[in-house]
Amino acid sequence: MILNKSIGEFLDNLASEQPTPGGGSVAALVGATAAALLSMVCNISRKNKNIPAKDIDKLNQIRQKSDQLRIYLQELVQQDVDAFDDYMSSLKLPQNTEEEKIIRQEAIEHSVEKATLVPLRIIEHSAEVLKLAREVLPFAVKSVVSDVGIAAIMAESAMHTSMFNIEINLANCENDEFADKVFDRVDEITDEVEDLTQEIIDTVQDIIYEA
Repeated sequence: MILNKSIGEFLDNLASEQPTPGGGSVAALVGATAAALLSMVCNISRKNKNIPAKDIDKLNQIRQKSDQLRIYLQELVQQDVDAFDDYMSSLKLPQNTEEEKIIRQEAIEHSVEKATLVPLRIIEHSAEVLKLAREVLPFAVKSVVSDVGIAAIMAESAMHTSMFNIEINLANCENDEFADKVFDRVDEITDEVEDLTQEIIDTVQDIIYEA
């Protein structure tokens, strides 16, 4: 399991000639790291002695959401590797007869669709992380508002990175209906969070430089 490796081992594997882990796992890890940062912001902010009890409750609710999103995204780090391995296995299936060719093609198509759903999930969860960054900002103590901005930038980066993976997977997809549904879903998600990162960045900088 990738997540059982140290950071150094993960980076060594990433830099190797092996195709996995690759950009998909990196995107999931970036999204998970963004969620973890928001959990940290909640944990630090709720220790503030001057914070009202209702704000502590709100921070606890946000932390529960960010913790769950981190778990989802962590799981996708490994799922991306597994999906790629399945795709490579389908390419190695025999194609000596017409029946074998049909079976192989069906396996390839299935693995391509499966591999595409992983970055789609990364986009979905990372968008939720981005929304949480905006939600936590009014309750964050000043010393960690920069971490909220960093989390927002990382969550958006995970979304953009995953879009590349979707595009390269669907370039090999013969199921136009499936491809259209995926692109429609991506458009729906990105419309929901359009300009949100910049909004968060602007607010963070206002807080940092306020008198």
